[in-house]
Parts: sequence; C-alpha cells; structure tokens
Amino acid sequence: QVQLVESGGGLVQAGGSLRLSCAASGRTFGTYAMGWFRQAPGQEREFVAAISWSGRTTSYVDSVKGRFTISRDNAKNTVYLQMNSLKPEDTAVYYCAADVSSRTGSSRRAEYDYWGQGTQVTVSS
Repeated sequence: QVQLVESGGGLVQAGGSLRLSCAASGRTFGTYAMGWFRQAPGQEREFVAAISWSGRTTSYVDSVKGRFTISRDNAKNTVYLQMNSLKPEDTAVYYCAADVSSRTGSSRRAEYDYWGQGTQVTVSS
C-alpha cells in the first residue's frame, strides 16, 4: 500500500510559478516510479510528467516541456513538480500517482496503482 498526499496548489497569474509536492508513505519510496497527471473540468485525466525510481529518467507531455520539471527526493519520500511560465490552459486538478510495478515510469494512466486526492491549480489570464 502507498498513501499519497499532494500540496502546493493555488491561484497564480499567467506567467507565474508554483511548486507541487507529493508526500508518499507506506512502501519504500525509492523503489518505484512516480507520475503527475492533471484533469481539467469536463476533460479526461491526462499525463503530465513521470520520473524513474532513481530520478535519473524523466518524461513529459509536449505541452509542458521546457516549463515544468519533475524531481524527487527519496530521503524525504517526496516527488515535486516545478511549474514555471504557467498558462491558463494549465488550470486543472493535479494528481500524483505511484507505479509500484515499474522503476522507469509511464505516461499511461492505467499503469499507476495509487493516486493522491489532487490539488487545484488555477492560472488566471
């Protein structure tokens, strides 16, 4: 079992920055991949970024490349999503997720076993 708790969401103006955090507990954190997804109203939950167990391998959806950075601190059992140059279209509920069957991470939602409750990010124009 893995429990995930996100924090760091909020309201920000376009062009601003936010850093999301996701604290994990339960299974040994440094042994599995993590991901961030987001869901805007009326839309499907979509992949944002993933990171391998070691932090050495990352992947991103094209729309956030160069603006968002995923990272992890295995000593603190935490994964982060640094979001810069935010746009109104980034507005969504952001979820972190754990893929305990993989060390590399995936963009496929179905691969993830555990999810946090989500944190709202709202970007005003």
